[in-house]
Amino acid sequence: MNTKRKLYIGFMRAAMYVCTVCTAALVLFLMGYVMGNGIPNISWELLSTKPSYLSGRIGILPDILNTVYIVLVTLIIVLPLGVGAAIYLTEYAKNKKMVSVIEYAAETLSGIPSIIYGLVGMLLFSNNFGTSLLAGALTLTIMNLPTVMRTTQESLKTVPQSYREGAFGLGAGKWRVIRTVVLPGCVDGMITGCILSVGRILGESAALLFTAGFAHALNGIFGALASPGATLTVALYVYAKEEGEFGVAFAISAILMILTVLINLSAAFVGKYFGRRRNV
Repeated sequence: MNTKRKLYIGFMRAAMYVCTVCTAALVLFLMGYVMGNGIPNISWELLSTKPSYLSGRIGILPDILNTVYIVLVTLIIVLPLGVGAAIYLTEYAKNKKMVSVIEYAAETLSGIPSIIYGLVGMLLFSNNFGTSLLAGALTLTIMNLPTVMRTTQESLKTVPQSYREGAFGLGAGKWRVIRTVVLPGCVDGMITGCILSVGRILGESAALLFTAGFAHALNGIFGALASPGATLTVALYVYAKEEGEFGVAFAISAILMILTVLINLSAAFVGKYFGRRRNV
């Protein structure tokens, strides 16, 4: 190996190390800055009460519950649609050109800015159901449908074709093969994709500002779905931009960051768990 080649390899290795260190440092700085400013402002009163403008009390309990409601409703709608569409396109669809067009459309939808989804959701859902958590959940369903569908498709494609052929050779029908052979063989990727979609729902704010509103009312799940409500991300925007309560904004940021880390760790743990079970 000549000297010029060695210098080139050494330079590229050093450049990769520098990029890795800069990326890790940026992530650690961001997490440390948010946690350092947010955790001291988190209190039980903040987490367990609703805002009272007469007494000047600030509480984010309605925002926490609204976040839980919108995550649950979105998942209840998007999971059957996304998983069902993926199963049909991968296992049943015969027209490969149609499948390619749908996959291309799904990838295109995944890259559209969320504020455009918010505008479409406002025109389609808010005008029909009013500004409410239900309109926000339906908008987030459209946003996350391509992600769930494509993730499930890729998981289904990892199951070897020989598994299907062996089950068909034993006399099993199409749906029985899918239900007992294909889906158990790719459940780790499907669940991981679903968990990661929860993270995207938690982090969405632009689309919800158009559709769900930013009220801090404390309601039950059915009352909340029919009325405006702020999630944690929307409340973060309101407290930081509209009310200037940066301590509360940092507290909400810390909570969201902790939830994001837990979601990513859960996705990794679930993927490894089902991967080990599949290999047993």
